[in-house]
Amino acid sequence: MVNQWKHIMLEQGNGWALLTLSRPKVLNALNQELLQELNEAITWVEQADDVRVLILTGAGDKAFVAGADIAELRQIDSALEAEKVALQGQALFNRIENLSKPVIMAVNGFALGGGCELSLCGDIILSSDNARFGLPEVNLGVIPGYGGTQRLARAIGKNMAKYLCMTGDFLTAAEAKELGLVQKLIPKEHLLDEAKQLAEKIAQKAPLALNLIKKAVHRGLDTDLQTGLGVEAAYFGLAFQTDDRLEGMDAFLQKRQPQFKGR
Repeated sequence: MVNQWKHIMLEQGNGWALLTLSRPKVLNALNQELLQELNEAITWVEQADDVRVLILTGAGDKAFVAGADIAELRQIDSALEAEKVALQGQALFNRIENLSKPVIMAVNGFALGGGCELSLCGDIILSSDNARFGLPEVNLGVIPGYGGTQRLARAIGKNMAKYLCMTGDFLTAAEAKELGLVQKLIPKEHLLDEAKQLAEKIAQKAPLALNLIKKAVHRGLDTDLQTGLGVEAAYFGLAFQTDDRLEGMDAFLQKRQPQFKGR
């Protein structure tokens, strides 16, 4: 595919696509133009049969996304307009979180405000060792609007989430990993290479099973354990209806590598 976006760079590899958010002069701050392009890019990823895993990162080595575009937000002059902006951002981030394909966030520096909120939509968060995570909106007299109060609390617990939102303090990459927010710390010069290797590994798995895993975890977290177990059993049954289930089990019994087709 020919890259069609102004602020997003596209790279494709063996089963994966890498989207790089690129507004480096403002540390990749999220403005409405970039968010619209990201929405279009997510639609393309969802429809691309040759893309099984998505990687998201930011341009440069200073920031993943340093937050929203404050100059743009300063122009909002009513509560209704602000709420509309928040709902639009939340809708996009929900799309990313619920994408039918695994999403790897390669956080390569500051992930603040909207950048932290975006990273929380990933299935796996890989972080450079110089990254910083935070929701400092309180310093601007506002609160997170793209899902930060909700997803961060679910990721690290309500009290730590409130602490970070109320103080505006940042987490180091090591602290984020200790809290379980980040799955792996990587030297910044190797971050993208490792993200691509992980994406290629996951892309070799059964696509429908990967999607069912996402759905089972997401739905289970929104309910009690017994209901969640029922969801898991139902999805376990759905997996048994697929050709990939037969391929995976036959390959295991025949001692060969499976060739999953997503059917």
